[in-house]
Amino acid sequence: MSTAYSGLPRTRGETTMPSDAEFTAVTEPFRPELLAHCYRILGSVQDAEDLVQETYLRAWRGFAGFEGRSSVRRWLYKIATTACLTALETRARRPLPSGLGAPADDHRVAVAPREPAVAWLQPAPDFAAAGPAADPAVVTAARAGVRLAFIAALQLLPARQRAVLTLRDVLAFRTAEVAELLDTTTAAVDSALRRARAHLADAAPVEDDLSEPAADTHRALLEHYVDAFTRADADELIRLLRADVELEMPPIPTWFSGRSAVVGFLAARVLARDRWLLTPTRANGQPAVVVHHRADGKAVPYGVQVLTVRGDRIARLTSFNDPALVPAFAR
Repeated sequence: MSTAYSGLPRTRGETTMPSDAEFTAVTEPFRPELLAHCYRILGSVQDAEDLVQETYLRAWRGFAGFEGRSSVRRWLYKIATTACLTALETRARRPLPSGLGAPADDHRVAVAPREPAVAWLQPAPDFAAAGPAADPAVVTAARAGVRLAFIAALQLLPARQRAVLTLRDVLAFRTAEVAELLDTTTAAVDSALRRARAHLADAAPVEDDLSEPAADTHRALLEHYVDAFTRADADELIRLLRADVELEMPPIPTWFSGRSAVVGFLAARVLARDRWLLTPTRANGQPAVVVHHRADGKAVPYGVQVLTVRGDRIARLTSFNDPALVPAFAR
């Protein structure tokens, strides 16, 4: 997409402030993909929303002086990326439990207490990350670019490498364009991209590739999972999970690997018939559920579970046990 700015009159030596309607018409179509871009870099939907708001405020203030030498889209990405990099100067990376220590393979281990002080990686509701006019190939790449495993792996990279890799490999900006966005040289962009790709290849798990099961497979698997979890049917869960399935539950640092450990933990400490209300949704381009806990006849927000699927089985359960995340999935 290359939307060049040409809608506001200009005369030599003076600027004209745009009206709200003019500014919105030219810039608003890019808001969803800017949100996705900031989320990839920051690992938090709330932080991404704040930075997108800041981006639009800065763009509004500078729009009268925008001369159309680049597309509006690229100009907005420059503002957003700069804002994200500045924010990351004072923020730690957002991990998942699997990025902090080894898993447990026995469900009887003592579970560590919650660590709310850690800024954990957050899930993102599905949004039109590729923009309204993107072709199917771009949509597929953008969807893969917000998958949990990819976002978690990005958190291991230095901030500038995160930005370079997402701009080049997810958004397909040319090297010269990325150099312009980051106020650097093409040689520096190429060097950062090589290092980022090498680090990502070591960090990204095997399942995070571009091939995905068909939508009907996701749908059926999610329906069976919701039914089994709600009925506390551990035997059915066993049939839905891969043998090497993993379970992590931020803000709890303890995580489990292997079907025996995962199902054993759920059966012993989580599952109870009609204790949970699970509402199907999608997050990070993956099947997911919004979780409410039934208490005193009420459904109390509990968190969001994101399912990573390989083939026709669940390979990872990431249960974000944070009630504050639930409202974002009710929009």
